[in-house]
Parts: sequence; C-alpha cells; structure tokens
Amino acid sequence: MNGRLPAFVLGGTGYVAGELLRLLAAHPRLGVASVLSDSQPGASVADAFPHLRSAYPDLKFSGLGDFESAMRSESRAALFCAAPHGVAAGLVDRALATAAGAGTDVRCVDISADHRFPSAAAYEAVYKHAHGAPARLAEFTCALPEHLERVPTRHVAHPGCFATATLLAVVPLLALDLVEPRLFVTGVTGSTGSGRKPVEGTHHPLRHGDLYSYGALAHRHAPEIAAVAQRASGVAADIHFVPHSGPFARGIHVTVQAVLKKPVETRSALDALADFYSRAPFVRVGAAAPRVKDVVASNHAHLSAAVGGGTIAVMSVVDNLTKGAAGGAVQWMNRLFDWDEREGLTAPAPGWT
Repeated sequence: MNGRLPAFVLGGTGYVAGELLRLLAAHPRLGVASVLSDSQPGASVADAFPHLRSAYPDLKFSGLGDFESAMRSESRAALFCAAPHGVAAGLVDRALATAAGAGTDVRCVDISADHRFPSAAAYEAVYKHAHGAPARLAEFTCALPEHLERVPTRHVAHPGCFATATLLAVVPLLALDLVEPRLFVTGVTGSTGSGRKPVEGTHHPLRHGDLYSYGALAHRHAPEIAAVAQRASGVAADIHFVPHSGPFARGIHVTVQAVLKKPVETRSALDALADFYSRAPFVRVGAAAPRVKDVVASNHAHLSAAVGGGTIAVMSVVDNLTKGAAGGAVQWMNRLFDWDEREGLTAPAPGWT
C-alpha cells in the first residue's frame, strides 16, 4: 500500500461500498487492506464493480475470518462500515473487539444508521428491532464535519444522505436563531439511494421519467435529522419531512422552509449562510439555485436561499453516494486522524452526468 494507512471496509458489495473503494483508490494516505463480504468471499472486487477494475485488478472480497486476521496484523487502521442497518452494529462490534484484542489502534466511521442515536431505546423506537451492540453507542458521535470542530469520541456515525443535505440547510437556520423551530423539508433522491438490490422503487422502467413521494411525514430519517440538528445547533426543532424518488441515479435536492423570527432580506440570509460555512471547504453558498449535476460524484455541497412572505427557503444539493455517504465518511476519517479533511476529496464534479 506504499506506506498508506490500511483501510478496512465492512459490507463491501453495495453502492456505497463501491463509491468508498473508488475514493480510497485515489486517497494519498489510505489504502484498502481488506473488504468484507460474507455473501461473496473470494470473489473479485472488480467483478462486482467493473468500473474499479483498473484500481483493484487483483483484490478479492474477504470472509470474516480472513478480514479479522488481516486486521490483527496491523498496528493502526481505519475501519469503514457500509453494511446495512441492523447488520452493521454487530459487525462493527466484532471488528472493534478484534482490533482491541490485537492492540490495533483503529478509528471507525459507520455509514449505516446503527450508531446515529445516543441510546438503544431511541434507535429501537425508529427501526423497530433491538440494537446489535448497545454498549458501543457511547463510543460514537453522529454529526457532519461542518458542524463539529472537535470529535469527543474515537468513532463517528455518518448522518446519511438525506440527513446530510437537510442538516446543511437546517443547522445554520437554528444556530443563528433565524427561524421558528418548525421546519418543512422536501427532498428528492436518485435511485442509488435505495441500494443495489433491485426493488420496484428503483426499477428503471417504473422510475424513469417519473417523480413521486414516499414515507411522507413518516420517514425514519426525520427523527435522526431532528436529533442531530439539536446536538449541532442547541435548538430542539420539529422536522416535517416528505421524501421523493427522482428519475435520476445520483444526487439529492432538498428544500427546507421555515418561518422567520424577524424580517431578513435574501442577500442578508445568503451572507449569514456563507459566513456560517466560511471554514467549510466543501460547502458553497450562492445566489443561483443549486443544481444536482454540479455536485454529482463529488464531495461538494451547494446551497442557496430565498426569502418571501415572512418565510425562508434554503435549497441544498449533494451527491447521495459521495458527500451523503462515502465521501462524508472519508472526510470524517481524515479528521479522526488529524489530517487535512480535504485529503482525497478535492476532485470537482464531472458535470454532464
């Protein structure tokens, strides 16, 4: 790995894992040591992700035993979890126990939902099943890098794709005391947000050329967003969330609307958002309406705002697989190891996707 820190990936065959492997292939400080897939141990990573063949011509998926053996051989390592919620907690718990037993200094970023809540009861209330490793929850902090200067724990839970786009808009509104703490969120996501396994909602003939809502005002991400927003801003708020399925593969567009506490002009609102994110290298605030194509396949987020009728609307776009998942996880890992958070993530969006 040419002196790069070994990176271990749990849950290696999904879209998020594929995006994570793409980013790690170009990371100057991290190199892939092992990718766990209980369903495809010994199979070629390049067969699962043909677009990554040039980066990983010989890499094979590991079974759990080989994965743990590889982790024991390292003195220091990065652990990424891209496994599904409900499965991730047990895998992370076992991997961290393996590392501790071997004396391996490891930092973990969990991209699943399993470590986003501070208690097992809060998790179980939303996901309707027991948490796989409740004793580990205190070892994780859930936040966006843009909203937390210092991490109080060894490990991080990434807030997720819809949450990333929404929190980037919601947190400054609450932290700057601009709005009443009741926010209405409409989000549109690409089909990759539903995962790799084909289901009716991602089947191309049904989704192409169409737009429809799902889980309106009852989606499981709403309580996650509210909880993380409160921790980041110090303000408890009601989040009313209506997600939509869009006719594209990648990207998320979110519009957040709220009632202003006092009169504010659009220019002043944009200036306030820009100042709030002045030290955030991946967030750009502009007057023009943000477009999904301008951020797809990048770790960048674009925001804008409009004021009228005593309300404010903040528009936010991110790539669901990059900034909303794998890229955000790499950004966090950079922070956990005290590297520049931009390492391996500075490539602009390709455009015309």
